[in-house]
Amino acid sequence: MKLYMKQKVFSFADRFYIKDEEGRDRYYVEGELFSWGKKLHVYDENGQEAAFIQQKVWSFLPRFYVYIDGEEVAEIVKELTFFKPSYSIEGLNWSVSGDFWDHEYEIYEGNDFVVSISKEWFTWGDSYVIDIADHVDERYALAVVLAIDAVIAQASAAASS
Repeated sequence: MKLYMKQKVFSFADRFYIKDEEGRDRYYVEGELFSWGKKLHVYDENGQEAAFIQQKVWSFLPRFYVYIDGEEVAEIVKELTFFKPSYSIEGLNWSVSGDFWDHEYEIYEGNDFVVSISKEWFTWGDSYVIDIADHVDERYALAVVLAIDAVIAQASAAASS
């Protein structure tokens, strides 16, 4: 299954829709504007919370937690590296690799493909294609991808300041 995510360029809080292959709104993502650390709520088409992503505030390296149905299912951590960014996904037995600066990466469970994300170029705002394997719960895959994107954004903001 493919999902399409387009983030707004001029937005004070994270608010955007994730669409399916037919262009229908599948999920709505909303960030909390005034909170300690980044927090993202992911809602399904019925308005029910499908996932919640929360940044660990006082951490040496960027760290985000993923919650599904109120239960922590994964922790995304930026590893300490000097040349190429590296991330770990704890709790799901998933591994991630690829080019994070260009938003082109894949996630695997062992040798089984889970999800890939690729950035669409020459679009207004950041647009991504999220390709999820059929056997994977799309809430988990989407939440992990959003958490990795939040870690990348935080690391990028920290590097530019």
